[in-house]
Amino acid sequence: RGKGDDPGEAIPAMEGSEPGRGGMRRFTWEEIGQRSGRGPAPQERWLVIDRKVYDISHFCRRHPGGSRVISHYAGQDATDPFIAFHLDKALVRKYMSPLLIGELAPDQPSFEPSKNKKLVEDFRELRATVEKMGLLQPNHAFFFLYLCHILVLDVAAWLIIWYFGASLVPFLFSAVLLGTVQAQAGWLQHDFGHLSVFSKSRWNHWVHKFVIGHLKGAPASWWNHLHFQHHAKPNCFRKDPDVNMHPLFFALGKTLSVELGVQKKKFMPYNHQHKYFFIIGPPALVPLYFQWYIFYFVVQRKQWVDLAWMMSFYIRFFLTYLPFLGVKGTLGLHLLVRFIESNWFVWVTQMNHIPMHIDYDKNVDWFSTQLQATCNVHQSFFNDWFSGHLNFQIEHHLFPTMPRHNYWKVAPLVKSLCAKHGIEYQCKPLLTAFADIVHSLKDSGELWLDAYLHK
Repeated sequence: RGKGDDPGEAIPAMEGSEPGRGGMRRFTWEEIGQRSGRGPAPQERWLVIDRKVYDISHFCRRHPGGSRVISHYAGQDATDPFIAFHLDKALVRKYMSPLLIGELAPDQPSFEPSKNKKLVEDFRELRATVEKMGLLQPNHAFFFLYLCHILVLDVAAWLIIWYFGASLVPFLFSAVLLGTVQAQAGWLQHDFGHLSVFSKSRWNHWVHKFVIGHLKGAPASWWNHLHFQHHAKPNCFRKDPDVNMHPLFFALGKTLSVELGVQKKKFMPYNHQHKYFFIIGPPALVPLYFQWYIFYFVVQRKQWVDLAWMMSFYIRFFLTYLPFLGVKGTLGLHLLVRFIESNWFVWVTQMNHIPMHIDYDKNVDWFSTQLQATCNVHQSFFNDWFSGHLNFQIEHHLFPTMPRHNYWKVAPLVKSLCAKHGIEYQCKPLLTAFADIVHSLKDSGELWLDAYLHK
């Protein structure tokens, strides 16, 4: 329904559907699957939540989480991602009521027949257990102390320049501290962005703008737009923006790499991508791409509040260091900090995903979707801190609103469910995870080359 449509307007009968009790239309999965935005009804997008069928064809443009993330589930059952992403589900369902057009027919299963029924039911039972155990409840002291340690490092970086002067050693030491601030603030804004700190969504959103905007100089709207798509369909080409580097820069995944080779496409020498990754990957992503793109994003979308928060970071940074370092020194410090942050960010975020399965969306169940696209890194105090607890990437993807200090508690339950259904639960040392990025790029590059030359 479009904006202004009457929620009480009678819904016309549709071919193949049957009226149910209360005038509700009843649909089959075949009908719903055709409303994916790409099939026989390209202008229509439907999805299912708890057996209720919703028409999101027009609403997707007004969806608070962005039009793409909800559209990625058009034509599919969206029950598990709906539960995973929203805190106040009753409120959201209230706003969704005008979109309700019917329900599944009684002879239809609650989710697509192609999905593993027992696995879906077992995961939903696990979700209920997690809620009963209180593992979705945050420890506010944890996040307060985490914020304090970031602010202390930020102040310490300035004090070093103030006390020791702008010579090389203090300059480099301050840059390392500020790079650490940026990385750790990145993990903290990630917590608020996922609504895992406060019980009210708007409180998380307010603090999220401060942390990502004032402490990092980036827009919250940009992060939300990209990151929730990644969580909705991780490693799904054309749905997960984190794998959009394929095929322009990299050939990712075994299937996609072979497909690229068969099509005789060669945007880059992919058989050498494990080498040039060290040039255009970790050192370049933040300073050479994100740095300008975030300003383009907020101006294009008229996100003026985000722009104001971003500018507050740059004003504070330059007013703080300009008197000691001058214009060139301050710009150099900023570039060096972004370089440190970029290396830190890319290695940590890609170690859990690039070595995993990358393909088109196959519309498998939520549990399998997340397990095939993520892996873990061994727990330790350093690994937890260094990665912002993203060494528990599996648990984070299964329960994105869970406070990170509880990941280790739910991990044994997830492992048990994996063992029951014969699903691999990958967990590796930190350096092995880093090396696997390079190894997987080399493997997919060789697959591309073989297909390019011989198929």
